[in-house]
Amino acid sequence: MRFLFRHLPSVVLAAALASPVIITGCAARVSTGYRIYDPDYGDYHVWDDNEFGFYNRWEGETHREHRDFRRRPRDEQKEYFAWRHDHDRERR
Repeated sequence: MRFLFRHLPSVVLAAALASPVIITGCAARVSTGYRIYDPDYGDYHVWDDNEFGFYNRWEGETHREHRDFRRRPRDEQKEYFAWRHDHDRERR
């Protein structure tokens, strides 16, 4: 019993510090809401769940590993935007 009372404050403190990380979980998988400018088409793409779905589909169809769009080389970003504009009618 003494062991429990001796370590209880440490366990409670660890749980309190870890709870925000545990609660947010997968909600932080992607930062949404930012805009990316497409210079070839002269428009912005708002990176929300809709755009993220198209991006994941593009990665699958073109057999690419998942990577944050902003970290892709410019030529791959250009390929995505061209593909995306070909599939734009599916957006609505």
